Amino acid sequence: MVTAEIIKKAEELRKKLRYHSYLYYVLDKPEITDFEFDRLYRSLVDLEKEHPEIVTPDSPTQRVGGKASDDFRKIPFKKPMLSLANAFSAEELRDFDRRVHGGIGAMPVEYITELKIDGLSMNLIYENGSLMQGLTRGDGKVGEDVTSNVKTIKTIPLYIENAPAYMEVRGEVYMPRKSFIALNEERDEAGMMPFANCRNAAAGSLRQLDP
Repeated sequence: MVTAEIIKKAEELRKKLRYHSYLYYVLDKPEITDFEFDRLYRSLVDLEKEHPEIVTPDSPTQRVGGKASDDFRKIPFKKPMLSLANAFSAEELRDFDRRVHGGIGAMPVEYITELKIDGLSMNLIYENGSLMQGLTRGDGKVGEDVTSNVKTIKTIPLYIENAPAYMEVRGEVYMPRKSFIALNEERDEAGMMPFANCRNAAAGSLRQLDP
């Protein structure tokens, strides 16, 4: 029998695990040891195993658990997911600047430049704070549902507190060079073909049929 006390205990464990996961994987500033984290995680696993009806899709225990798929569902975007345009010369940059000024008139313009992270564009859909779907950019109008694989990325929250009822987050899934080198070393030892670059590795990881 599931009591209010059991439900409350499970939610408290989930909240603690989300907090410590964020500190560890995003900020790289853990407050507890790996042993203490594993103990919290095991407590939640045991509680959900004993009461499977209390398992929620955004529980930390659901990061890896999706079944292998024969294909990825195609999901249309509510609004197109556009890609960045390239510029290969100073003249193309000046053309871009002219178009910007032509569009906004006399308003002042300030540009910010940053290094490009080359990965795979991703659209995350949250409903009432819970991650519901992770979609690749596809053709910009229709994306591929890779939610099960997205859930294995520990820097992506499965639940966001105080989020609006519906929210889309668009960004880039990428593989750090250190992880890329380690992955290729493992593939080489296993007699597998290494990935050509970090972007291919990130894209290949997200498009595995078995999460």
